[in-house]
Amino acid sequence: MIPKVINPEEFGKAFIPKGMRASLINYLQRAGISEVPYRLIGWVFYMGLAITYAVYFFSIYPNYVKGSQTLIVFLYTAIAWTVIPLAIMTLFFCGALLFVDLRAYNRTKQIEDHLQDFLRFVSENLKGGMPFEKAIWGAIKPEFGLLSNETRLAAKRVMTGRDIEEAISEFTSKYDSPMLHRSFDLIVEGLKGGGKTAELIDRIVENIEETKELKREMIATNLNYVIFITFIVIIITPGLFTLSYQFLTILKGFSTKLGGTGASSQMSLPINFGAISLDPGVFKRFSMYTISLISVFSSMMISIMQNGNIKGGVKYIPFFALASVGLYLLFMHFACQIFGSIFV
Repeated sequence: MIPKVINPEEFGKAFIPKGMRASLINYLQRAGISEVPYRLIGWVFYMGLAITYAVYFFSIYPNYVKGSQTLIVFLYTAIAWTVIPLAIMTLFFCGALLFVDLRAYNRTKQIEDHLQDFLRFVSENLKGGMPFEKAIWGAIKPEFGLLSNETRLAAKRVMTGRDIEEAISEFTSKYDSPMLHRSFDLIVEGLKGGGKTAELIDRIVENIEETKELKREMIATNLNYVIFITFIVIIITPGLFTLSYQFLTILKGFSTKLGGTGASSQMSLPINFGAISLDPGVFKRFSMYTISLISVFSSMMISIMQNGNIKGGVKYIPFFALASVGLYLLFMHFACQIFGSIFV
């Protein structure tokens, strides 16, 4: 049996206060994760300690600490063993939050895609004389995927004696979807009022269809802007950085050649070429970093125009980054062949 002191699961629980665990579980359930991964958190902490040990004894200690004064040794040791594990844990939690948010977003989108078809089946079952919980159960189809699983659980709760409002609220609270919340809130109010629920659901379905149609029209309207941004990011930006690199190389070549002809020759020229301190290699790396950063923000802009949020743009980031950087390297290859013979 592993002692609690070194058990990754017990160690992971130490990082999550008891008061936050219920809220954390509710947050993870949006992504379909039913339990907090305490063991994973513990292993990440131990991995951070191992990385800190390697960095300290193989890099920091021989280069900065060894042979130094006691105060310097204490400062470097304290900073290394505090900052490095905290940085690793921070990166892990940021990555985990991003993963959970994206997974929750994709699950919500799946439910919204099938919501109108599901409600249409519920309405038909109600018109056939079924009670509401049986109508929901009869509308469950395999093609509805995640929505079928969630509504099956809600229907089972109602059949076992749970209140309809409570069961539906427990289902809808897992997802950040105004469309889902409004639809089922209206259905619950209709059930309370004793009105014609089937007609109400038909109106809700029509409203969902109109909302989705408006979204499709919005996407079509913004298509020109999406194409423009894509063209700028993938073609224009790499091309401009390529021309800037070649211009820098040409100026550096002029400066080097004119520097060897003597001061008298430089004085007779109408243009004074000073010493160029910028290294073309540094500029090339800067260009690649900048192009990658522009790709990230451009994908977010496109996602906002098409989906109304940033989360949907994460899938565009690899395409934009790889395409723009790849074309930049391709442009650089051909440009160096064309301009490379000028200062041979």
